[in-house]
Amino acid sequence: MKKNLVIAIDGYSSCGKSTLAKALAKKLGFVYVDSGAMYRAVTLYFLRNKIDISDDNAVTDALQHIELNFHSRDYESHITLNGEEVSDEIRLMPVSENVSEVSAHKIVRHEMVKQQQRMGKSKSIVMDGRDIGTTVFPDAPLKFFMTADPKIRAERRFKELESKGNNETTLEEVFENLAHRDYADTTRKESPLVRADDAIILDNTDLTQEEQLAFALEKVESLPN
Repeated sequence: MKKNLVIAIDGYSSCGKSTLAKALAKKLGFVYVDSGAMYRAVTLYFLRNKIDISDDNAVTDALQHIELNFHSRDYESHITLNGEEVSDEIRLMPVSENVSEVSAHKIVRHEMVKQQQRMGKSKSIVMDGRDIGTTVFPDAPLKFFMTADPKIRAERRFKELESKGNNETTLEEVFENLAHRDYADTTRKESPLVRADDAIILDNTDLTQEEQLAFALEKVESLPN
C-alpha cells in the first residue's frame, strides 16, 4: 500500500462517518482525523466568547486565538481547545444548533482546510467530514460518501445523546436539527456537501458496523499498489 494514503469519508450528519473512519483507521494502522470536531470546537469557542459570526474582523481575530489538537486513546479521537478537553461538550445541542452556520463561514473553512491538508502530507490518514473528497483532498485515491434514512440517523443521534446523559433533548428536536443541518450543509456557498464524482456511495441504513467496515476494507484492498 502506498505511503501517505488518504481515505476521505464524506456524508450527512449522523450517518456513522466517524464510526467507520475510526474502525478503518484502527484496522489499517492509519491516523484518524475528525474534521467535524474541528468545526465544532471553533463553534464552541465562538459561543463561549460571543463572537459575532457576521463580523469578519471578529472571526479572523478569534481564529488567531484558537489552538486545536487531537490525541488518541484506543482510536477514539479526542480534541482539545486551547489545552482543554472538549470532546463531549462539542457534541451537545448548543454546538449542534450553531455549527452549520460557523462551518459555512468562508474564513473559518479556509483556516480549517489548511490545517487538515497539513495533516495529510506526512502520514496515512482516514478523515471524515463534509468536503474532504471535494475540497480538502480532491485527489484522494479512495473516497466514500455516506448516507442513511433520516429517521434512522435521528434515532442514532438521539441514542448517542442519551448515552452521554443528555435527557433534555427530544427525538423530534434531533430530527429537526438534522434536517436543518442537511439543508445548511448542502446549500451553503462555501464547499457545500456534495458527492465527489469518484466517491463510492455507502448507504448504511440497514448495515451493521461490521458490514460497513467489511465493505470499506474490500474497496481499500482493491486499490492498486
